[in-house]
Amino acid sequence: MSTGPAPRIVVTGATGNVGTSVIRVLSRDPGVGSVLGLARRRPQITLPGVEWDTVDLSSPASAGTLKAQFAGADAVIHLAWRFQPTHDPVVTWQSNVAGSLRVFDAVRDAGVPALVPASSVGAYSPGPKEEPGVDEDWPTHGWPDAAYCREKAYLERVLDTFELRHPQIRIVRMRPGFLFKEQAASEQRRIFAGRYVPGTLLRPDLLPFVPDLDGLRFQVLHTDDAAEAYRLAALHHVRGAFNLAADSVTDVRALGELLDAHVVPLPRALVRGALAAAWQARAVPASPHLFDAVLRLPVMNCGRAHDELGWAPVHSADQALRAFLHGVRHGKGEDTAPLAGRSFG
Repeated sequence: MSTGPAPRIVVTGATGNVGTSVIRVLSRDPGVGSVLGLARRRPQITLPGVEWDTVDLSSPASAGTLKAQFAGADAVIHLAWRFQPTHDPVVTWQSNVAGSLRVFDAVRDAGVPALVPASSVGAYSPGPKEEPGVDEDWPTHGWPDAAYCREKAYLERVLDTFELRHPQIRIVRMRPGFLFKEQAASEQRRIFAGRYVPGTLLRPDLLPFVPDLDGLRFQVLHTDDAAEAYRLAALHHVRGAFNLAADSVTDVRALGELLDAHVVPLPRALVRGALAAAWQARAVPASPHLFDAVLRLPVMNCGRAHDELGWAPVHSADQALRAFLHGVRHGKGEDTAPLAGRSFG
């Protein structure tokens, strides 16, 4: 960042899992001048140096609002994302893809010098599950049958063109693994298990086994560690993509130990069939298409983030998962609309 006045940072999706952590880490940084958090609904959170405003990215009318909100910003961190409804991908496309295009255009029109958008491991094409993992030049075509991956991959192509047309804008794409923290547990339970599934069911005595599925090997990261990477990306003169994950890969054995449950081999088709039936019946919001994608996601190599950002996670994968489990069992949340706790319907 420049040596002039302390930078002003704007964060979209500032009231969600990642956004609340990013807002907090920026508010604690004495080198940051001010922060503007944007969300569809204004939160009841007061932090030093943080202002709040509202915007609905799914609305075409947000284009002019965003340009005014981005005026004078030194960087925009774009985190806004809508996971549901999984049965109506047009709705999520309008918010996630069309909304992101409005953000990118507003960054250009407002003359913002840096854009840090949230991509994901979900943008990657299927790849190897073993270390050392893929680096940032692995193809980002996603798993086309899953709306989440399809949308993330599409935006990667948009950013390719945006970078070529606007080389004066420093673009940093962040590609984290699955992000967990205690305060986001209730939201994630609602997103993936449904509003009517109490978190208290995630107890070892009620989970007799973990299914051993081919491909069930993935990377997680504590959300606060991801937030630190976003802070570094916004304030340091780096470009390009960065993989972000805790140092160890989570597999079915680790899940079994974490949940104190037996590991039982099961056919992938059996588990997928049960999930597909529950999804079609609208009993769970997590789609079988996302299940297919998770089993194909590659393991990432995060060496570039360590070397060029100077970033290293503080929490282990086990700590991130334990924070999530504690939060979901106890209905933890935060004073924002997305992260409200103990909302069982």
